[in-house]
Amino acid sequence: MSNRVETLEFQAETRQLLQLMVHSIYSNKDIFLRELISNASDALDKLRLESLIDKDLQVDTSDLHIAIEVDKEERTLTVRDNGIGMSRDDVVRLIGTIAKSGTAELLQKMKESKDAAASQELIGQFGVGFYSTFMVADRVILRTRRAGEEGGTRWESTGEGTYVVEDVEDLPQGTSVTLYLKPEDAEDQLFDYAAEWKIREIVKRYSDFIAWPIRMTTERTDEAGATTQDVQTLNSMKALWARARNEVEQAEYNEFYKHISHDWSDPLETIHMKAEGTFEYEALLFVPNHAPFDLFMREGKRGVQLYVKRVFIMDDCEALMPNYLRFVKGVVDAHDLSLNISREILQQDRQIQAVRRRLVKKVLSTVKEMQAEHADRYRTFWTEFGRAVKEGLVEDVDNRELLLDIISVASTHDANEPTTLRQYVERMKDGQKDIYYMTGESRAMIENSPHIEAFRAKGYEVLVLTDPIDEVWVEQIGAFDGKSLQSVAKGQVDLDSEDEKADTEPEREQQKKDFAPLLSWLTEKLTEQVKEVRLSSRLTTSPACIVGDAHDMTPTLEKMYRAMGQEMPQVKRILELNPTHPLVTGLRKAHEQAPADETLAETAELLYGMALLAEGGELSDPSRFTRLLADRLARSL
Repeated sequence: MSNRVETLEFQAETRQLLQLMVHSIYSNKDIFLRELISNASDALDKLRLESLIDKDLQVDTSDLHIAIEVDKEERTLTVRDNGIGMSRDDVVRLIGTIAKSGTAELLQKMKESKDAAASQELIGQFGVGFYSTFMVADRVILRTRRAGEEGGTRWESTGEGTYVVEDVEDLPQGTSVTLYLKPEDAEDQLFDYAAEWKIREIVKRYSDFIAWPIRMTTERTDEAGATTQDVQTLNSMKALWARARNEVEQAEYNEFYKHISHDWSDPLETIHMKAEGTFEYEALLFVPNHAPFDLFMREGKRGVQLYVKRVFIMDDCEALMPNYLRFVKGVVDAHDLSLNISREILQQDRQIQAVRRRLVKKVLSTVKEMQAEHADRYRTFWTEFGRAVKEGLVEDVDNRELLLDIISVASTHDANEPTTLRQYVERMKDGQKDIYYMTGESRAMIENSPHIEAFRAKGYEVLVLTDPIDEVWVEQIGAFDGKSLQSVAKGQVDLDSEDEKADTEPEREQQKKDFAPLLSWLTEKLTEQVKEVRLSSRLTTSPACIVGDAHDMTPTLEKMYRAMGQEMPQVKRILELNPTHPLVTGLRKAHEQAPADETLAETAELLYGMALLAEGGELSDPSRFTRLLADRLARSL
C-alpha cells in the first residue's frame, strides 16, 4: 500500500465557515461533544445495518460502542467508535468540503444574523456539526478505516485553510477524532474539556439516550495513594421512545430532537405515541421551530427514521410521512418488520401504510390543537411550514377536510393577521354564497388590482393567495363548508342585492345599448388577444380589467405548467370595461363620431395593455406599447 500524503485546501465556502465558527460569539461550546457522539452513533447504526444486509462483510458487531479517551498531559480528547468508518474518498468528500447545497446561502444568513442564537440555529440547519470541534481545539486529527477495507486514512487540520490526508496502515475499524484542546478560558465560556466532571455533564445532558454505550476510563486514588482504573458507561442507553411519556422530561425530548435533527434549537411540538395490537410500534415525532434550508429543494430529505426492534434501518424514510409533511423529524420503531426490508417493499407494505395514516392524522390533529390552544406557536408553525402543508390539499385527498380546517391565508379583512376558512365563513355577509379569493404574486399587487374594486366598495372580504401552490389547490378543492371558492378575476360578478338590481336595471339596459357598437368593434380589433369585450360590474375606479371565464386556467397556472415543460394552448380571456370611467365613455363618443379613425385602434391597444399590466401580466410587445404611450403623451402637451 503506497503511503499517499496530500495537503489540500478547504473549499472556499468551507474555509469561510470555519473562520465564522472558530471566531464566533457562540456561548455554548459544549455542543461539539454532542456532535461527535451523534456522528459516532450514526456510524454504529450503519455498521449494524450493513452487517445484516451484507452477509459477506466480515465484521465483529458483538461490542459496538463509543469510547471517550482523555490525555491530561497532552490535553487531548478523543472520541472513538468501532462503526462503519470511512474510506479516503469519504473523508475528502465529507470533511474537506461541505457536501451540501446551500452553503453560500448559509454564510450569507450567518453574516446577516445579529445574535448568537440565530447563528447557532443556522449552523444546525446546514448539518456541519463536525466543524464545531474547531471552537475548542487548535488541531484536530481524524483516523478512520472503513469496514471491509484493509487500509485506513488519517486527516489533520488546524482549521486555518488547509488539511492533510494520509494513507495509514494498522488502524482499527471505525473512526476516532482527537482534539488538541485550547487552554481553558472562562471569559470565553471555554471550559476544561479534559475534566471528567465536564465530560460526564455533557454526555448526561445531550447524549444519555444514545442507544450505544458511551464508555470512559476513570482513575481513582484511594487513601493509601494507590491508583485504580475503571471503565464506566456514562449513558443510560434507554431508547427515549420506549419509555412512558410521564417518565420523560421535556428537556430529554429536546436533546433527543437535536440529536436526530442536528438542529440547535428546541422543537416547536413533541408527539409521543404508541400503538399496540396486530401491529405494534412506537413513534416519537417532532415539529421543528423553523423550516430547514432545503424545504423546497428537490433534493431535500424527509426527517423520519425507521427502526425495527431498536435496530436502525434507514433515515429519510419516505414511506412513513407524505411529502407535504417532510419537515417532521423523529423515529418510528416497528416491532414486526423484517430487518432486511427495502424502501421499495416499504412503499407497498400494508402495515407501514396503516402506520403512515395514523402518523399523519396525529400530526395534523396536533396542529389543530395548537391552532385552538396555542395561537403563538401555531402562528410560528404556519409561517415556517404553511406553504408546504398546503401541498397536502392537492396530494392527500383522505385528509383534505382536516387540512382545510388548519390552513391560514391572508385576506383583506386584516392587513396583518391571516384568517382560517372557518373564520371567513363566519364573517360572510348576509346572502353571500361564495368565498371570494384572488391569486397573484404579492399582496400589494392583489390589493391594488382592479378586480377587487367592487368587492372592496361593497365590503366583501377577499382571500389574498400569493403562494404558487394556491393556484392549484383552490381549483381542485372548489368549495368549503358548502360555499364555493370563487375567483374575483373569473366569470361574471354580481354583488348587488335584489333591490339594487331593480333600481339599476334600466341604467344597465341603456348602457348595453349605448356601448354595443363599441364592444363589437373592440372585440374585432383585439381578436388576437381576447375572445370578448364586455361591460364590467366589478370595476369602480379603473377603466378596464382582464378576466377569465369561470372554468378558464389562470395565466399564472398556465406559466407554471409551461415552466414544467408542458405545452399549453393559449387561453384567450375577456376584456371588461368600466362604463362610467371617462376614458371608456370618451372612447365610446369618439367611436360614434369617427369609427374609421386609425388612432382609435391604438387607443384600444393601450387600453388592453393597461388592463394587462394592472393585473401583473406581461405585454407581448412592450416596445410598441411604450411607443404608442409616448406618442399620446406628446400630443397632450
